[in-house]
Amino acid sequence: MDVRFSILGPVEISIGGQVAPLAPRHRGVLAYLLLNADRVCTIDRLVEAVWGLDEPDTARAQIHASLTAIRRVLRAADAARTIETRAAGYVAHPASDQFDLTDFNDLVAAAEHAAAPLDAVAGLRAGLALWRGDALGDMTAAYVAGARARLHEQRLTAIERLMDLELSLGRHQQVLDELIAQVAENPLRERLAGQLVLALYRAGRQRDALASARALRTALVEQHGLDPGSAFMDLEQAVLRGDPELLLPVEPMPPEPHRPLPPNPARQPVAPPPETPPVSANFLPYDIPDFAGRTDELDRLGVPDQQGSGGIVAIDGMAGVGKTALAVHAAHRLAERYPDGQLFVDLQAYAAERAAVAPAAALEILLRQLGIPADRIPIDEGDRSALWRSELAGRRIVAVLDNAAGADHVRPLLPAVTDSLILITSRRRMIDLDGVHAVSMPVLPPGDAVALFERIVGARATAEPVAALDVLQLCGFLPLAVRIAAARLLHRPQWNVGYLAGRLRDERRRLVELATTERGVAAAFALSYGQLGPAHQRLFRLLGLHPGRDIDPAAAAALADLPHADDAELLLEELLDVHVVAQHEPGRYLLHDLLRAHATAIAAADESDTARQAALSRLFDHYLYTARSAVDLLFPHSATDRHSLPPVTRRIAGVDGTDAAVEWLHAERANLMAVIVHAADHDRPEFVRDAAVTLRPYLDGYFRHTDAARLHAVALVAGRRLGDRSGEARALADLGWTHWRRGEYADATRYSEHALSVARANGDRFEEARALNTLGNVRWRQRDPAAAREYFHKALWITREIGNRGGEAHVLGNLALVLGDDRHAEAREHLERALDLHRQVGNARGEALVLNKLGTLYRRCGLTEPAREHHSQALELYRSLGTHGDEAAAWNGLGHTARARGDAAQAISEHATALELAVRTGNSPEEADAHEGLARAHHLCGQLDRAREHAELALKQYRALGLPEADVVRVFLAELS
Repeated sequence: MDVRFSILGPVEISIGGQVAPLAPRHRGVLAYLLLNADRVCTIDRLVEAVWGLDEPDTARAQIHASLTAIRRVLRAADAARTIETRAAGYVAHPASDQFDLTDFNDLVAAAEHAAAPLDAVAGLRAGLALWRGDALGDMTAAYVAGARARLHEQRLTAIERLMDLELSLGRHQQVLDELIAQVAENPLRERLAGQLVLALYRAGRQRDALASARALRTALVEQHGLDPGSAFMDLEQAVLRGDPELLLPVEPMPPEPHRPLPPNPARQPVAPPPETPPVSANFLPYDIPDFAGRTDELDRLGVPDQQGSGGIVAIDGMAGVGKTALAVHAAHRLAERYPDGQLFVDLQAYAAERAAVAPAAALEILLRQLGIPADRIPIDEGDRSALWRSELAGRRIVAVLDNAAGADHVRPLLPAVTDSLILITSRRRMIDLDGVHAVSMPVLPPGDAVALFERIVGARATAEPVAALDVLQLCGFLPLAVRIAAARLLHRPQWNVGYLAGRLRDERRRLVELATTERGVAAAFALSYGQLGPAHQRLFRLLGLHPGRDIDPAAAAALADLPHADDAELLLEELLDVHVVAQHEPGRYLLHDLLRAHATAIAAADESDTARQAALSRLFDHYLYTARSAVDLLFPHSATDRHSLPPVTRRIAGVDGTDAAVEWLHAERANLMAVIVHAADHDRPEFVRDAAVTLRPYLDGYFRHTDAARLHAVALVAGRRLGDRSGEARALADLGWTHWRRGEYADATRYSEHALSVARANGDRFEEARALNTLGNVRWRQRDPAAAREYFHKALWITREIGNRGGEAHVLGNLALVLGDDRHAEAREHLERALDLHRQVGNARGEALVLNKLGTLYRRCGLTEPAREHHSQALELYRSLGTHGDEAAAWNGLGHTARARGDAAQAISEHATALELAVRTGNSPEEADAHEGLARAHHLCGQLDRAREHAELALKQYRALGLPEADVVRVFLAELS
């Protein structure tokens, strides 16, 4: 009989595919012998390995008993010689194909010597697929910790080698989720962290890459007091620079011929300046010598080519973003172009202890700078404005109107049609000024921020580039914060950059650190805050409590307890106009990190703990019940699952229509996850439990399986904290189902078996049936139809017993496909009954699923016309529901049917569509099926190279999933060669 020994997960002996029963102590002895295969282990050595220094008096007897039990099992399989008795002790001789650790090592070794990267990837994935959890499972013997650590190191080394290969093949997008998960499990693993940084950078996510790099360094410093190695720091610097060498090489494109822009006939040519411009008064402040970056903004002002052509430019941005520095720098650079004067007036709209300069006073300053005698300057503001416009006629001047309060503040200072350039800076957008060119300033790009910091600090910054990047990220790339941090370092020779970064890392003191005796980030923010009305101030400080990245008006209304979303939107838009909040897409608002810290600090000072908790409760209610409204619309058949939610304490509008429901859930998914994690971290397990119940259908139906795994993991912890055994069983069943959907069958089995145990102990028949259904699906995918049928029959009996028609429909649909080829009529009856049940309960997704299975059944019977009709019906339903991951299954069904009819071209087209959808949604099983379908369709067309290519990809995917289809594809590949 076929005997297999497994230690890469639970320690097991499998005989003919069935796990032999062995007590934990016996399995511990077996595992030690296997780890020391072909080496003699004495009784004393076995005793020490199992018990260490705490051996009982019966230790030797227990070892003998263990060996007897192991041999009894092996004798039953005619494999007793695997464990031999020697004079000195005992030795294990597993055959090379009997031991999963040997198989793993062989596959890894073969990958190292593979001729092609694809072969190496396939070998490594096949080896890693042998792991079914932590090595040595639940063993607790003395030797286990050390052995498990060594095996874990081998596995991580193989994963790192695999990721190197995948990245070299340009698959950074495909391995991002894997790398994120691995780094989360191994946060101190430098090589993995570097691979994640590189993958994120290649995916166009430079800031995320830099944040991941900083996370590793923070963890190393906090836990071990160490810095990463030089290779990692070099990578981080290359990412910061935007080094193109980090990207995969591409074929060079031929250069396009230069096509100059056509002239603008509406603009008259401007006469060139005289060779020796006349002397004019320059009232501009000094141009800071360490100005860095802002290339895009300077381009828009016409600075690089010195071709300023006059006009009015309003430069707006948040406090500290560098508006004045940009305007002054641009004015200096353009001074030669405007030879009749370079003027400057600070309108002081944001001065701490001074009133803003009135337009009349500002006009007097400007007219004097033009050289107008005091006795010629009128008293009346209107007359001064007229004189100003008159004097500018025929002149070419550049004037900076700094720190304007708004449009009314500067309107009297604007010229008539003129060749002069007026640069206005303000924290408020100049929406009410017609014909003004607006330049809104974001924070500095990382490269510009580094350049600014290095120009101020000098060699100390370049000597610690990684720590310098830390400082800049903690400053939020805000120029004022960067300058203050650099100034603190410059004037403290005893500090190094790393020490400064450490001080800034303390969120409670960050704004305190970013201040000097004359200026500070918090002080600049406070001036903006002080000019807001009471309602705006309250909303701003409450926004600091929001755990998510952004917020929409409805959520803001809940947070601030406003009657309607329109009330919140009006406040948010006004905050946007003064750059207290930002907007990254219509209807969604966010705070800069430092502004968020400022808002949080003000909320802590001005709002009581009760008020803050009430605001969060309103926000949580809004998210939970709006999500429930959306999910009820999209998944009406499961609405009864959400009836247990507590009643809402305030009016929540919900969403209107299925399109709005999908749009809202997609837009708020990241916020929902952030709120749930916040609730989990702040002792709100009831909210976590209720959110998991609410969001489960959406995350599963729209293939958001990474979020689903996180959600159900925290829900499991919440259920245990609440002592809610039903909640625990539900979370375990959800985790099992989620891992099944991701093609992670070992984890799906582990969680589902645990769910089954908890549900049975708790008498929870509903979750028991769900766990059995998942286990049946796993066995079906692993081509064990007998076991699958057994699980499905048990689940079917329970669903009928408790009257769960939706569950019965799902189980019937699954059971139909695992019946034998001689039971097609019975299978069709099951599917037709399932289809009727899904329609009764209103489960359109279940209906589409069964229609697709009917198509598969008809194709197996050779009835291609009804097969194609049912696959097409399923496709239309999936399209109408917007579930693209499931849509891939329908396209694959159509492809298989087309090939069965001999239409290879049609099959290629349909499998290609399935492949694109499966890759986009992370549906690994359908991705593998699409590759296999493409391979066979190309073979039918005689396109052997394409057939081989897709067959190899299918084989790799099936091996990664641990599915027996790999053997079928391997045979097909052999036929192709």
